[in-house]
Amino acid sequence: MPLSPTVRMNISAGLASVLVAGTLVGLKLWALGQTGALSVAASLADSAMDLMVSLGAMAAILYAAKPADEDHAFGHSSAEDLAALGQAIFIIIAAGAIAWGAVARLTSPEPAALSDEGLGMAVMAISILLTLGLILWQGRVAKRTGSRVVAADRLHYLGDLLPNIGAIASLWASSRFGLTSVDSIVALGAAAMLVLGAAKIGKGAWDALMDRRADPAIVEGIARIAGDWPGVRGFHDLKTRTAGSRIFVNIHIELDGDQSLRDAHAIGAALRRAILAAYPAADVIVHKDVARDEP
Repeated sequence: MPLSPTVRMNISAGLASVLVAGTLVGLKLWALGQTGALSVAASLADSAMDLMVSLGAMAAILYAAKPADEDHAFGHSSAEDLAALGQAIFIIIAAGAIAWGAVARLTSPEPAALSDEGLGMAVMAISILLTLGLILWQGRVAKRTGSRVVAADRLHYLGDLLPNIGAIASLWASSRFGLTSVDSIVALGAAAMLVLGAAKIGKGAWDALMDRRADPAIVEGIARIAGDWPGVRGFHDLKTRTAGSRIFVNIHIELDGDQSLRDAHAIGAALRRAILAAYPAADVIVHKDVARDEP
């Protein structure tokens, strides 16, 4: 079964994430061997965690792309929500660790010692360029496909981008002015941003796992299409839920009971195609009922 454009975009984002993380691990491992700097070792550990998270996200995307089967009649897209929820929890824990370390450094009577600033800045600059390219692509994919797991992975790398910029600033301030507190201040800001973003993604994933309805704007759009569709005298029981990047729609339309079954089917099928054209990520089921007689 050929993959849909949405699934292909999600897979491309996941693959790009794994490749970038793997490249950064190799690059920072080389830098650590050359410099022996603990700051590079810490950044290497962060990139190694990124790689593990990206591999998990890629596995979730591939599993969610599996077609429906006998045991999963509505597909496997909820795997995206589970992965996004797990990533959100991981990001919040990582943000807490970053904040804790930043506060410890700021309150320490001895300033943190930084060394090999020039090589460190070069490695961080390359990391920033690679990470920025990945973030831009993931943002485009998440916007077009609505994938929460891609959005969560993007937030994770966005959280890495700011500390890398802060690391360059702190290395420069250390080498030029002997200041070592800039990195900790930037880290606190990045940690706060991570917590807010992770909470938003985690809430969206939790809502989807609990079968919360789709975005009200989407529900209103579907209702508007159905209400104006030729041959439809009314509709009721419009129900929606989300799973991963999919939107499941059930709607009962009221039709003229005297028309042929063929004509009724044609109206329902045309309405379904119209909803899918407006919302390509939807899975639509249209039930046909006989309209109540007007008084």
